Amino acid sequence: MTDLLSTRVKALELPMTIEMSKKSRELAAKGIDVISLSLGEPDFDTPDFIKEAAIQGIRDNYSHYMPVPGYNDLREAIAGKFKRDNNLEYGIDQIVVSTGAKQTLANLMLSLIEPGDDVIVPAPYWVSYVGMIEFCEGNPVVIPTTVESGFRITPEQLEAAITPKTKLMVFSSPNNPSGAMYSQEDLEGIAAVLRNHPDVFIISDEIYEHIRYTTDHVSIASIEGMYDRTATVNGLSKGFAMTGWRIGYMGCPAWLAKACDKIQSQFTSGTSSISQRAAIAAVAAKPSEVQYMVDAFASRRKLMIETFGTLPGFVTRNPDGAFYMFADITALLGKKFGDVVIENDLDLSMYFLTEGHVSSVPGSAFGLPGHVRFSYAASEEDLKEAHRRLENAINQLS
Repeated sequence: MTDLLSTRVKALELPMTIEMSKKSRELAAKGIDVISLSLGEPDFDTPDFIKEAAIQGIRDNYSHYMPVPGYNDLREAIAGKFKRDNNLEYGIDQIVVSTGAKQTLANLMLSLIEPGDDVIVPAPYWVSYVGMIEFCEGNPVVIPTTVESGFRITPEQLEAAITPKTKLMVFSSPNNPSGAMYSQEDLEGIAAVLRNHPDVFIISDEIYEHIRYTTDHVSIASIEGMYDRTATVNGLSKGFAMTGWRIGYMGCPAWLAKACDKIQSQFTSGTSSISQRAAIAAVAAKPSEVQYMVDAFASRRKLMIETFGTLPGFVTRNPDGAFYMFADITALLGKKFGDVVIENDLDLSMYFLTEGHVSSVPGSAFGLPGHVRFSYAASEEDLKEAHRRLENAINQLS
């Protein structure tokens, strides 16, 4: 009966982050103590003031169908957040609330990509970008970066990647998996190129906006000439520890919001009513309300720099935001554990899991082979033990 499956579904792969998490759970089920540094989920509970807003929503009987693009008062709160944090003016007809930023991105790509369209994706990229593009029958045009470039593309690289078929550019800042951020100057350089190509639209994934350590966050839609050609994507999973609430949102031109509303109305309708009531409290809150989480991540970042950043064969850069360290591990490729050769980043990630009992994600999943991603959304005790295990595993290679 599998012959009945569509070609597009057969071609679709599971994200490697989920695959690695699955493998670590399988080992844990066998009684093996695995330290999981593969999934990007804050290890905090949702703040109480947000939970209380959800409880009040239940008391107020928000248990019926909701508007597809989100309740008006939530979209008004999101508009206020965009103005406060991003210097962006959006009306509620330009805002769509979805079941997570992943659905927001899928809505956008389904709305914009025609078969054969080129979509520029700087690497490393979030694991689902390319899968979504290919599902829409677009052509991912990947621009690789390096540790030395700070995992950021240059205007020259962008110019060289644009073709007459280029429809979109999609990127994240702060970046998952590298933690790199595009500064105001960086974005001005990208905008200068894009002004010469007015038919290229931008999807800017800013879900890690509140988790940053070194510089201010800048939205590319706030750069001159970019507002009318950008969809600014965000959500509550990372900054507010609300992964299970499934709330994502975007601000974009009204014509595109209308298209995404249409797609969402056919596939899922509106996002959970109770999650939306909680979301109002989250987006209305000042970022300082969750600074304690950022402070904890900053402390762990320092620990990662001092430990993982000095592991034999690792070349790293200090992440500007998010909660990942993305290590260049090419110096370890070709080494052996017994008779087994570590030929690529997947082999190394699996070796770290099976022999070191530390889960990670190979860089090839993010479009940049020769790297491995480690999440530091874990306790400092676990991070210290993971470092000890990894150091021991690396020292066993010959």
